[in-house]
Formats: sequence, structure tokens, C-alpha cells
Amino acid sequence: MKIVTPSFEILHPALALTHRGIISQIEQAARTCYKSEGLGAAVDPSEFVRRIVQVQHHESVIEHASVTVRFVCDRGVTHELVRHRLAAYSQESTRYCNYGKERFGQEIAVIEPPGLNEDSRSCWFRACRGSEAEYLDMLTHGASPQIARSVLPTCLATTIVMTANLREWKHVFKLRTPKAAHPQIRALMLPLFRAFCEYLPEIYDDMQVEQ
Repeated sequence: MKIVTPSFEILHPALALTHRGIISQIEQAARTCYKSEGLGAAVDPSEFVRRIVQVQHHESVIEHASVTVRFVCDRGVTHELVRHRLAAYSQESTRYCNYGKERFGQEIAVIEPPGLNEDSRSCWFRACRGSEAEYLDMLTHGASPQIARSVLPTCLATTIVMTANLREWKHVFKLRTPKAAHPQIRALMLPLFRAFCEYLPEIYDDMQVEQ
């Protein structure tokens, strides 16, 4: 059994490289609403988009651009993530991934929950070890991965790819960054939110997030 660290990676677009393209796309959509396409040269596109989104709160225009992120997290976190319905998801499948195979190291990968003391961590570790042993034993005795997965723990590490438009990402950050959010999803969303703010401040830097 191996313990892995949660992480995220922005896959598409590479925000630093396409900031101008994203802003231009949003500007064009917004100008369509006001029939002001010919007036663009007089106003900086970034300031135009910032005014539309942050002052006028015309957020429908940011639905025209999307970002894809790959997360490594536990399956409990993905249960919360997929509740955001205006998004597309592709997730590692425990029906078809056989962790008893060599390419998986013949072991499961888990993510340690935060806040454990020495005693509670020992309990957690024994439970994960037991789940792994029973899972591998079921495979040895002829159970398919989709059946053997029934004994796998919620803290099983998984990879999930999520694509959402920029407005939906605002909604995700609003729900998943407050202190009341689950600590594991919050630990992923806070640095992701900062990355979005860095590259698309016109859209995200008006949000108040508890650090």
C-alpha cells in the first residue's frame, strides 16, 4: 500500500499562454449583447471584461470559455466534486482497474486524511491495510475488480479530470473554499483558486475567499 499526496494540474487551456485568447473570446460574446463590436479598439479588453463581470455582474458571458483540471484525490472528494453538474468528468474506474496487476504495483494507493493523531492514524492505517489484503485476496479467489472493489476504502486515491466553464468554476470555488468545506477538497481548491486569480484576475479577483 502506498500513500500519495493530493494534487491538481491544469490541462487545458494553459492559462498563462491563452489569457489573451480567453479574454478576447469573452469580450466578443459580451459585445454581441450590446452590439458594440466596432467599439472595442477604444477600451482595453481586460478592463472591459472586468467591468462586465465584476461591476455589472453579467456572468453569463464567461460561460463561453472553459478550463480542464486533473485532480489526484481520494474518492470521497470526488463524490463532492461530481455534484457540480455543469461540468464534464472522466474518472479512474475501479471496475476496470485491477490493482492486483503489476502495472499498479500489486497494491492500492490511498490518501491520508488530515488531522489524525498518532492513535487515530494507526487505526486508519490498519483499516487500509486490511482493505488492501481482502481486495487482493478476493482477486486471487476469482472475483472481478468490479466486485472486489466493494471492500476498497473511501480514501482510495483516484484521478479525475474535470472540465467546466469559467462561471461554474466560480461556483465551485464559492462552495469548496470556505472554512466550512471539507478540509480535503478545500486543500485542493484554495491553491487552484489562487492559480485562476493569477491568470484571470478580471474574472476571479473580486471573490472573497477565507484563507
